Amino acid sequence: MAPPRDIELGTVNTFKVKEESLAQGSSYSMRGEPDYDDIFQPKRLGDFLDSFRRDPNTTFFPSDHLAQLETRSTHDHDGSHYYDLRLATLENAHTGLARKLKGRHLQMIAIGGSIGTGLFVASGRALAAGGPASLLLAFSIIGAMLYCTCQALGELAVIFPVAGSFSSWATRFLDPSWGFAMGWNYAMQWLTVLPLEIIAASLTIGYWDEALKRAIFVTLFLFVIIAINLFGIKGYGEAEFIFSIIKVIAVISFILLGIVLNCGGTPDRGYIGGEFWHQPGAFNNGFKGLCSVFVTAAFSFTGTELVGLAAAETANPRKSLPTAIKQVFWRITIFYVVALTLVGLLVPHDDPRLTPSGQKNDADAKASPFVIAIEEAGIQVLPSVMNTVILIAVLSVGNSAVFGSSRTLAALANMNQAPKFLGYIDRRGRPLMAVGVAGCVGLLSYLADLPGQNNVLDWLLAISGLSSIFTWGSICLCHIRFRRAWALNGHSPNELPFQSQVGVLGSYIGLTMNLLVLAAQFWVGAFPINWQNMSTRAVAGEFFLKWMGAPIIFIFYAGHKLYYKTSYVRLRDMDVNTGRRDFNVPILIQQEKEERDTWPGWKKFYKFIC
Repeated sequence: MAPPRDIELGTVNTFKVKEESLAQGSSYSMRGEPDYDDIFQPKRLGDFLDSFRRDPNTTFFPSDHLAQLETRSTHDHDGSHYYDLRLATLENAHTGLARKLKGRHLQMIAIGGSIGTGLFVASGRALAAGGPASLLLAFSIIGAMLYCTCQALGELAVIFPVAGSFSSWATRFLDPSWGFAMGWNYAMQWLTVLPLEIIAASLTIGYWDEALKRAIFVTLFLFVIIAINLFGIKGYGEAEFIFSIIKVIAVISFILLGIVLNCGGTPDRGYIGGEFWHQPGAFNNGFKGLCSVFVTAAFSFTGTELVGLAAAETANPRKSLPTAIKQVFWRITIFYVVALTLVGLLVPHDDPRLTPSGQKNDADAKASPFVIAIEEAGIQVLPSVMNTVILIAVLSVGNSAVFGSSRTLAALANMNQAPKFLGYIDRRGRPLMAVGVAGCVGLLSYLADLPGQNNVLDWLLAISGLSSIFTWGSICLCHIRFRRAWALNGHSPNELPFQSQVGVLGSYIGLTMNLLVLAAQFWVGAFPINWQNMSTRAVAGEFFLKWMGAPIIFIFYAGHKLYYKTSYVRLRDMDVNTGRRDFNVPILIQQEKEERDTWPGWKKFYKFIC
């Protein structure tokens, strides 16, 4: 059956369009995005205030046509609830988000975007639970899983740079109800991370003076994070660029310092080598210790997928995303594996400072193995420098939390899976209402001065604690099904503007490893380390903290499916055209080959690996 003709847009889209955002060839390809720089340059206060009004170009349809379609799509012929997947896909392909992220922004987001308390602080508790060998094994295995996942993410994000990315792909390639569950749980994850990270920043200030009131710094940090996001995608990109450079320099500096310290650079002792791998030992708590480190490692890599979410606001994803995706491998290898190998050589896993009595907060910078290693060397100034870096890393993750939650909420609204007001995009391409919701949830940060704030935040985080694992698994499954539908529609992988370097096999490996991490999370939650010495209430609490995210996701899924009676998207019904950026791939390949032929040998090698 011939594909239906494109819907007539009338004359509503009268803006100057950015040339690089134009799609070619497909009747359902992504529409051009308006050039916000040329249209809405605020020259006066009135123009500035006017920029907060709704962008008239955010809808795919004229308003009268959209009203008719929405009325038809809400109910079917017998009056029951009906989810119109085609309408939702069309609307989400044209959201009005500003495409201002450049290649350097994406590269730094990919390299250092998710480096935060997971690496700098929570790795200490993982070291204590499993030992240095478990730490190295778990982070390497989870890193390999994320590499496969990010390759699949890159392939889908280059050809479908739509708002909401992975939740949108799950809606159109798997099941609308699964996309609904994925989107809401991903948004909830970042909404709860925001107050957690702001409290973490206020606790980090306590390293220098515990007498200071945390509410003062909560106000300051919350204001800074929201202000950055109100500057739009360019403000977020520039902030993350600076934050990531600081984090990258800090980790590389620690690696160099760690090599010096391990080889005998401390004032009071000589060569350390692998001493702590022998005494107190390379492993702790056996296989269960290794599984518990798997869970911590997965948490530490949360945010790696943000590079795919940012594709919808990137000026040229075909050029920028492949480079950024390749650099994920080097971030995993250098910043996680090498840095944590040195941590395991410099800090014994039985050091009491790794697990301070009564302290479960991942934000306590005093428990950072990086800080402990520097303190152990007797260096006076560097612990404060490292804590400053941890503070910056925490604020960076808080900044990403507003970005991730607001874009996902806006995408859900565009796909008729969230209240419509959340899809409000202003004339500068900012999802204002969604950012406002994130800011309101951020007010929970004022729990920082309450004695029971840890318990409240633990349970808030538990609601969506498994969201990242489910999201990564869904990305791999979406890639597998997209490739099958792509072939069914008569296309070959050579027509794709970017192909996963590990192919579909890598997605199968990534999906399997995500399922194994979920199994490890269940086992460690049901039978935590030393559970024999814990009360039944404590064991039950530990289980629900670690596993409550799973039933929450399935409640969202079942609720949406019962309400709308959606069905699994069959391969023959799968839409591989709407929102697709079409490229003349043979011409692009030829142009790139001609350009590569002019490069010196070192540049060819560098571009191959980066």
